[in-house]
Amino acid sequence: MNNMTEMRVLGVTRHQVQMGAYALLLAQVDGPYRLAIVIGMPEAQSIAMRLENIVTARPHTHELFPTIFRAFDIVLDYVHIYDYEEGVFSSILHMTGADRVIEVDVRVSDAVSIALRTESPIFVAEHVLLTAGYKVDDVDVETPNPAHEERLEDMPIDTLQRRLNQHVAREEYEQAAVIQRIISAKTEGDA
Repeated sequence: MNNMTEMRVLGVTRHQVQMGAYALLLAQVDGPYRLAIVIGMPEAQSIAMRLENIVTARPHTHELFPTIFRAFDIVLDYVHIYDYEEGVFSSILHMTGADRVIEVDVRVSDAVSIALRTESPIFVAEHVLLTAGYKVDDVDVETPNPAHEERLEDMPIDTLQRRLNQHVAREEYEQAAVIQRIISAKTEGDA
């Protein structure tokens, strides 16, 4: 696993440039790097459902994988996002089973959704992270002003939506993901 960096899923948020697309947000474990990957709406919904622990009456496709893996005694060791070329990320599922190693090429959004459901680690090749990722500096993180600290949870949805749009426009996806979760919680509470 040389030259690979472990990542964790921060969340998904709407992509402001590509209509109907979402950004999958990954963060380096114990590090400053972030990676935003454009994915479609069904994939974003699948990932968000797992992050929010939503259980459906019938299993969705990605939810079948842990059952299949158990039935055939396969272990998903890790997901490896190994390449980035012309705006497209490439990844594999690295699995072991029946005394052999199995590697299957798969879309990143599917790989991440399956990794979340099997609680498997996600790794990114170092050259991919350096090419397509970005570094979050301490100065980029908003520091609260104790004299005038307003909690995001207390803000109206239209204010939160404006802040969300501003963060996405500045490619501050981590902050955008936090606000998106708050908006989702508020709108679900109104339903």
